[in-house]
Order: sequence, then structure tokens, then C-alpha cells
Amino acid sequence: MESNDFKRHIAVTGGAGFIGSNLLLLLVPRYPDDFFVNIDALTYAGNLSNLATIEGADNYRFERLDITEPEAVRECFRRYKFDGVIHLAAESHVDRSILGPEAFVRTNVLGTANLLEAARAQEHSVRFVHVSTDEVFGSLEQVGKFTAESPYRPSSPYAASKAAADHLVRAYHRTYGMETIITNCSNNFGPYQFPEKLIPLVIRNAVAGKPIPVYGNGLQRRDWLFVRDHCEALDRAFRRGRSGATYLAGADTDITNIDLIRRLCRALDARLGGTPREQLITHVTDRPGHDYRYALDVSSLREELEWRPQCTFDEALEATIDWYLTHEDWLAACDSGVYREYYEQNYANR
Repeated sequence: MESNDFKRHIAVTGGAGFIGSNLLLLLVPRYPDDFFVNIDALTYAGNLSNLATIEGADNYRFERLDITEPEAVRECFRRYKFDGVIHLAAESHVDRSILGPEAFVRTNVLGTANLLEAARAQEHSVRFVHVSTDEVFGSLEQVGKFTAESPYRPSSPYAASKAAADHLVRAYHRTYGMETIITNCSNNFGPYQFPEKLIPLVIRNAVAGKPIPVYGNGLQRRDWLFVRDHCEALDRAFRRGRSGATYLAGADTDITNIDLIRRLCRALDARLGGTPREQLITHVTDRPGHDYRYALDVSSLREELEWRPQCTFDEALEATIDWYLTHEDWLAACDSGVYREYYEQNYANR
């Protein structure tokens, strides 16, 4: 089928990344009458092999495109005449932003501006969902939760770049009347997460018998949201969310980093046996500007969009551990970068 045979054309930026892959795996078969275009630059964390099961679908295409290149973005929008955008493309790792902030400003701020301008130039209204983070709000003390009205107090270059992007999206709604929605989520986990992130990093190192680094005393507290529940929230925000609204997505799980790491070690011990893996825990110097605690008030998402996490934290964590243990080749490919060969074999000459 030709792309113009479908009801709506929807761009998913960053669709080869962790959340993007899980989102497309959910949406492409769920909405066969919509046409989805995965826009991704395939940086170090972009992995098209995650999407092998849908790459032949009539309603799915991949476009290798860097959102920091404005003319390439405009040309893509002109060609596909997008009705909707779910914007996930971002540099997202805090540690990398501390070492090199420039890439975060280019992708997260200028890239978002390029997408907004391309959407604004369309002859029809474009529904634009911008996927952001709880880190824009800064740090909480022992009690309380962030709301959509909480002031922005970003601590890291990553958080600051996402805060700037949020402000741009909000400004395009207020100035130009664009149909925009912002979502701010808590820490995601689940299948296909690049192993620089905490949970797959702990699993990989614990299985390999390598040191498991813990920043400072490990008492930083986080809310952990299973990626498939997050994708359901994004689908509802795109389909049913109010224009101009901000929705916070979290799971009300409040656990310290050190307790989470110990829990992962004990779960791996139960599955694999051997020397207790908690012995691998190694405390390292805390990173600059490390926020103490995040927690989100998700009442708008629950009440307006009738969203609830479908998995308990225990269920999701067990499923995640099992996925990584049964996908050791995937982890090894991330370490070696060999998964980039998948693009060359399957897409480079298309």
C-alpha cells in the first residue's frame, strides 16, 4: 500500500531508541489504518534490530534523519504530510551531558525547534506530543510530588536541555496555537534499554562478575515506570490528550538506588546461583548536581485519560530481568556496536 492510503501519518522521532522501539512495537500492529514513520539518526543507542518484527509492515517506514538538520526535517514533513508527531528523539544520559553538553543542546533544543517549525509549516494542523522527563523539575526532599505546575529547576545539562525544549513546545502552543501536549515521565525500564542505564547496567555487570558502580551512598530515590506502561500512556496522550496540557507519567514506586541494586543482585543470585552478587557493589564518587528524589503526581493522566500501570513494579522487574537474561546476544551487540550492521544489511541500499 502507498502511504497516502492511510488515515493518518504519524512521525515517531527517536523510534529506534529504547522507548521509541517499544512504542512502535505497540502502535504499528494496533493501528493498521495509520502510517508510522520512524525518524532516527541512529546514534550509539539507536538499534533497528529491535524493530525487526514490524519492519515489513505496510504501515511502517524508517527514515534515517538527524533532527538537527532543518532542511532534511522540512523535506521529510513535506513528503509525508504528517498529521501527528510523537517526539522521543533526544540525547538522554545525564553522565554524557556532564562530559559534553553541546550535543544535548543541539539535539534536544535545536532539534525540537526544527520539528516544531516543520510541523507549523504544514498546511493542516499537526498534533505534537513532546516526551520529556521529571528531571526538569529538579530535586524533591523526603516528601511531596511534582505536579504539572511545579517550577522548573533542572540540575544537569541534560535536564536543562529538556526544560528548554518543554518551554519551546509550550510557547508554540501559546503563540501559534499549535496542538501540543507535553508528557514528563519518571525513570523507565524494560526490554531494549541501552546498557548505560542503571538496571541493564547492573544486570550486565552482575552476570559478568564485574564491579557494580553506585554513585555516592546510593540513597537517591527514584520512581520506576515500566516502559510498556509508559507507551500506553503516550498512546492515550496522543489520541485523547487535551491540546496545551501537560501529563505526568509515573508508577508510584519509591525506592533508593542501592535498594534497587541489591534487589537485582538477589534476583540474579536466585536464578543463576554462585557467589552473592552484592559483593560486586562498588561505591564511587557521586556525580555533580545529582538530584536526591523524584516523584510525580499522575492524577491528570489517571483521571482524564483513564490510564493505570498494568504491571506492578515486582512483576515488571522480574520480566525485565528475565528478558535480559534471555537476550544476552542483544547486550553483547550493544557493547560491540555490531547491531549497527543491521542497518547496513537491511536499509542502507533502500
